[in-house]
Amino acid sequence: MSERPVPSGRVVITGVGAVTPLGTGVDKFWPRLLAGESAVERITLLDPSEYSTQIAAEVKDFVAEDWLDKKEARRIDRFIAFACAAAQMAMDDSAIKVTDDLREEFGVCIGSGIGGLTYLGEQHRRQIEGGPSKVSPFLVPYMIPDMASGYVSILHGLKGPNTCVVTACSTGANAIGDAYHIIKRGDATAMLAGGTEAPINELGLGGFCAARAMTTRNDEPHRASRPFDKERDGFIIGEGAAVFVLEDYDFATQRGAKLYGEVVGYGMTGDAYHITQPDPDADGAFRAVRMALRTAGATADQIGYINAHGTSTYYNDRGETHAIKRAFGDLAYKTPVSSTKSMIGHTLGAAGAIEALVCILAMRDGKLPPTINYENPDPECDLDYIPNVARDADVSMAMSNSYGFGGHNVSLILKRA
Repeated sequence: MSERPVPSGRVVITGVGAVTPLGTGVDKFWPRLLAGESAVERITLLDPSEYSTQIAAEVKDFVAEDWLDKKEARRIDRFIAFACAAAQMAMDDSAIKVTDDLREEFGVCIGSGIGGLTYLGEQHRRQIEGGPSKVSPFLVPYMIPDMASGYVSILHGLKGPNTCVVTACSTGANAIGDAYHIIKRGDATAMLAGGTEAPINELGLGGFCAARAMTTRNDEPHRASRPFDKERDGFIIGEGAAVFVLEDYDFATQRGAKLYGEVVGYGMTGDAYHITQPDPDADGAFRAVRMALRTAGATADQIGYINAHGTSTYYNDRGETHAIKRAFGDLAYKTPVSSTKSMIGHTLGAAGAIEALVCILAMRDGKLPPTINYENPDPECDLDYIPNVARDADVSMAMSNSYGFGGHNVSLILKRA
């Protein structure tokens, strides 16, 4: 823009897009989530017979050519294609016009926890079989996690801040929070922000199986992901993306944009404890919640719903429950909590963005998604997890928690428009 506008200090959501195991597009995803459907099935993207975990939450209806040039769609890694599709949906939904004046004030912050692992694996095989001359010159560009942001910025001609977050399973939430700060301090007027991940491949599956982090309930795919349930035995790997259009409030209202909601709180902390295991005292998770409440100027009684990180692993679910109880006190038992990972698995770097989207839709429609497969209460996980059936509720403010390997903790607070 010729003159940078004075930021309002408020950041609103005007467009959303999603690629998920329950469907590509919000209109497909949301009804199935509320119905408590599980997307977990036997893996089809590779032969899983030699792996200890043989089930996952795959995106089944995605066609990259619907969103990209056919040549590019065949060439790029799946995580980039997911991001491009979700970003296009968000742009269309927001009806924002990228004018020459806006172009340099419109940025991108789309993260990925792992990046192009499928492309890396394919190129590694080519090198082993045919030598280094067989490696594609596109290996590095299509492997590195920042290429989701880079590719989207090129497609839409967005020349504002162009960045990428990589904080494992906190990535999507951090990307939204960082974009919120970029707009709030006046470095951009609008941002595309979110997370994307496509980790269901030989390397991704092998690595997580070796870490013994995933469930081995292969004979019961739909019942395998069971956050907060006493019989939980590990997470389900998933894939997908979610992207938001975030805008300065004054700019959005002046152009007559519809408003889904507002980002009002962002807390991020570190455990400084272990590379994969969360702090058993959940101190970092607690401080992230506290920071988000403080930056939102909110109190615990104003939070009407929490979308939990809720991975279906023993330590994570126990620790998150403890953090919520420590931050909310007696109100913890009155605040509905659910884990949508029970239905779509753990989409890693995309999870925080997809789950923030769930919060926005829950507030918009007054409906809270369930935690399915909650059958055997765990005395250490004793909150209201909205078991098995969605619930009607009038919620004006919601929280989404995300935690990642390396000790990353993020809490976002979103407010209804």
